[in-house]
Amino acid sequence: MSSLINVLQVPLALYIHIPWCVKKCPYCDFNSHTLPHNDTLSKTINLDATDQTSSIVDDHFHLYVDALIKDINDQLPLLQGRKISSIFIGGGTPSLLPITQYQRLFDHLKSVLLLCDDLEVTMEANPGTLEHAPFEQYLQVGINRLSMGVQSFSDTKLEALGRIHNANQAQMATQAAKKAGFKRVNIDLMHGLPNQSLQEALYDIEQAHQAGATHISWYQLTIEPNTVFYRNTPVLPDDNDLAKIEEQGCEVLNQLGYQNYEVSAWVSAEDQQCRHNVNYWQFGDYLAIGAGAHGKITIADDSVYNDFERGIYRFSKTRLPKDYMTYEQYPKTVGFAPIAEEDLNGEFMMNALRLTSGVPLNLYSDRTGLTTAKIKPIIKRLQQQKLLVEADNLIQPTDLGRRYLNQVLQAFL
Repeated sequence: MSSLINVLQVPLALYIHIPWCVKKCPYCDFNSHTLPHNDTLSKTINLDATDQTSSIVDDHFHLYVDALIKDINDQLPLLQGRKISSIFIGGGTPSLLPITQYQRLFDHLKSVLLLCDDLEVTMEANPGTLEHAPFEQYLQVGINRLSMGVQSFSDTKLEALGRIHNANQAQMATQAAKKAGFKRVNIDLMHGLPNQSLQEALYDIEQAHQAGATHISWYQLTIEPNTVFYRNTPVLPDDNDLAKIEEQGCEVLNQLGYQNYEVSAWVSAEDQQCRHNVNYWQFGDYLAIGAGAHGKITIADDSVYNDFERGIYRFSKTRLPKDYMTYEQYPKTVGFAPIAEEDLNGEFMMNALRLTSGVPLNLYSDRTGLTTAKIKPIIKRLQQQKLLVEADNLIQPTDLGRRYLNQVLQAFL
């Protein structure tokens, strides 16, 4: 790693993975697992999440948080004097974890981590009323941003996607979160759904706006290997219909006042951007705890962490929850490997080019430790092809460049 990197200037975030769901969706290829004793769970988790009536489920959650606490303790040397700027709790369905366990976890995080005063803490939540505590309780433990996994406001489409909530619950949950005091609420929407028409896709956007979303993640359904949809692919809109949905959906989002700051992310105001995700796109660092979680870290001194040499590393965690919770028997970190210097171009650009506003040119050196000498000719050529904005100190795709983003990225590989 070049001495160009000042690790204290590389932002540091934390990702927490909660791996369980009530039911695995047929399109999902995330590291999510049906919680053991699901019948018991569905009867015992309700809006009063402090009423823990199932010792089996409670013990399961307690052991998992024990593992999370041990995991973060192991990674403390990687802070290297830095504060945590954001926390993102993903899954799975993180809102399945009882509020008492979140309190225990956050009490520990506050005791061992340096946290920014304006810390952003996002939790993914499903709209189903059996899957979360009263929203006020999340605010009380420090969660200040919600990401609601709505996907669609059509009951027919939700059924096809295997979701266990309905359109009315999605509206009610989002409105309840706003009423509870959440000023930052994202709604996840997918388009290109089975047998979806253009009108149905646009309707979902309008309903998300009416529900009060300050951030909309709007992305196309893709069929991934190792999913039910891969084995039994439903009838999806053809390429022409997908192109119309994309084009007119963007127009509707603009008309409703949302700004597109990243490929699939739209905000009602600039301060509504997801700071945690922006840190990803700007090639910042992030610790990771939880089964199957992935992290990225810059090490400034080879004495910092288990004698690893200076460099930029990616790492991952034991994938299966049962293994992750057996701390003494299974190592939590199953991969801790440096990013090769020849791969840093692609790694950096794959993230930075997703941002509509781009990134300053000097960020490339600040985050990779490489000089800009090799990439400047590539940038110049892409500017001449009208794929990048013509600016000396900015790496920013044009409208055409965003349309052919893969082609732009290939130029840097």
